[in-house]
Amino acid sequence: MDFKLITSAIGILLVFVYAFGSGIWVNSSPSWYASLNRPPWQPPSSIFGIIWPYNFIVLGIASYQVSQLLTRRENIAWLVFFALSVSAALTWAYQFYVPHNFTFATIALVSAALLTTPVLYLTFKASFIMGLLLVPYQIWVAIAASLVWGYLTRN
Repeated sequence: MDFKLITSAIGILLVFVYAFGSGIWVNSSPSWYASLNRPPWQPPSSIFGIIWPYNFIVLGIASYQVSQLLTRRENIAWLVFFALSVSAALTWAYQFYVPHNFTFATIALVSAALLTTPVLYLTFKASFIMGLLLVPYQIWVAIAASLVWGYLTRN
């Protein structure tokens, strides 16, 4: 099988795992979440419904484009960092919403934010436009990391 096709499929599969996995835990206890003391810099709920679909779509497109434009080694690096960042983000979703462990959730989401940096760098290397389209994801993960820290310090 073609290496580019395989890496593209793996990247897109990771996006689906990310979207599905986080959705399971994030929607698990809405009344508990509503009872928390929110950080004052938390965006309105409507923003979440806009930014996450955008992020997942752009990540899927980036997965394909990166697989087509980067070298084999860069492709593998992109996939490894992306898989690690997805794992960290899913760990955040689980830790925050299931056992409500804000400390581990904060560590996980800060890790996810850091791990998206090489993903963004390699995406820019593949395509400047695709890199620009992925910048909101990087910003959003950083904001989310600051929010989970805000929840940790307030609850």
